[in-house]
Amino acid sequence: MRHPPRSVLLAVAGAVGLVGSMTIPVVAAQGAGPACSVEYSVTGQWDNGFQAAVKVTNNTAAMSSWSLSFDFGGGQKITQGWNAKWSQSGTAVTAANESYNGSLATGASVSAGFLASWPGSGSNAVPASFKLNGTTCNVDSEPPPTDPPPTDPPPSTTAPALHVLGSKLVDAGGATRRLLGVNRSGGEFMCVQGRGIFDGPVDDAAIQAIADWKANTVRIPLNEECWLGLSNIQSQYGGANYIGAVKDLVARVEAHGMTPIVELHWTYGQYTGNSAGCSDVHATCQKPMPDAQYTPSFWSSVANTFKADQAVVFDLFNEPYPDRATSSTTDAWKCWKDGGTCPGIGYEVAGMQDMVDAVRGTGARNVLMAGGLAYSNDLSQWLTYRPSDPTGNLVAAYHVYNFNTCSNESCWNSTLAPVAAQVPLVAGEIGENTCSHSFVDQVMKWFDDRGLSYLGWTWNTWDCSSGPSLISGYDGTPTSYGIGLRDHLRALNG
Repeated sequence: MRHPPRSVLLAVAGAVGLVGSMTIPVVAAQGAGPACSVEYSVTGQWDNGFQAAVKVTNNTAAMSSWSLSFDFGGGQKITQGWNAKWSQSGTAVTAANESYNGSLATGASVSAGFLASWPGSGSNAVPASFKLNGTTCNVDSEPPPTDPPPTDPPPSTTAPALHVLGSKLVDAGGATRRLLGVNRSGGEFMCVQGRGIFDGPVDDAAIQAIADWKANTVRIPLNEECWLGLSNIQSQYGGANYIGAVKDLVARVEAHGMTPIVELHWTYGQYTGNSAGCSDVHATCQKPMPDAQYTPSFWSSVANTFKADQAVVFDLFNEPYPDRATSSTTDAWKCWKDGGTCPGIGYEVAGMQDMVDAVRGTGARNVLMAGGLAYSNDLSQWLTYRPSDPTGNLVAAYHVYNFNTCSNESCWNSTLAPVAAQVPLVAGEIGENTCSHSFVDQVMKWFDDRGLSYLGWTWNTWDCSSGPSLISGYDGTPTSYGIGLRDHLRALNG
């Protein structure tokens, strides 16, 4: 969804642009040495790998370039990183500045991060010492002992593990599972605005209220900068804290028997072209495509976090619109699939194939959703350009509102039906801005008649005409728009 106008959400849910268990950070003590201090934290950990964040503070004269070095002692091997040029020789690791963050003033800090493999036995020890441009940091500090490695989220006992079988989503026993539910917005915008992690409560009572509508699925939009804990995100809302909050919400959704869909909503990269939601390089609005700089790392980390739990579905990118950046439909679909240098987009793009590869490279077999062009409203060439998935667990994602181009039965019959005949089709967002439900009633009937999936936007207490919002209270009190979805889900699922 292209979120409500800034003025509306400042008043009710925050400004949001236009169009398991907590992982305990392992931190080296803030240095008392005269030159520099380094904070090192493990923000996520799984059987054979982990994600870490490093924050470097310069306590001496300003630097025009910097290089951080340290040694691993437990067989760790860096596989990819961000905000620095990472390299490793044996146990020795070096992180050199990128062209955009080389200047480090007195008292200034820079944050970077990486993904790494490790043997998975023994402790994932904090490096014993760090050097910045050859000078030892934290010279008067002793790193604290490491916490016991956190465990992976336990396999779901109530939400079913899912996989694709032909054009259907099925559980482990082969029974068809339609994804019918709601979106729970907030994780994409609250953290980057420094106001929290979720918009409104996500405790057990709040999730029970969703289940009381007889929903069986909750889609959870995320922000890649917050998940990776980049330096522009306040630490209490990013990195380990953000990941832990998402894992807790996923576990809570599953405990109520519902399928969690974790979805990449807001991403890095400056876009000022046609239909730009903002001019900010940071992940503060919807961009036409995800970025090659951070998105593969985001999906590698998310996949490693949840790969033991195939009840979790991954929605690769909310609403692609590379078609707004170029007049060539062919170029737009090529950008969608393969990324790279795309016409009209000024940053390097991560295509759908890049994201599939990032997830599958971790060994994760979770179901993947891929939305088409025109804010996921155009699936006309989805089958032609669909990425290759070695597991065969790829789903077509579609969004539809009453103001979209493909919002009538004629378009659905001509463009959606051929896709749904070959792969599962999930309408990750349906909605209307009329504060009524006549349009979504039509959508749900067409999808019901074909055994397809859909989720209403959104389970937030915004104004129904600008959100659109399904509820006026987190106890599940529906708006005049939300009544349509609530009553329909209850009729279907009793």
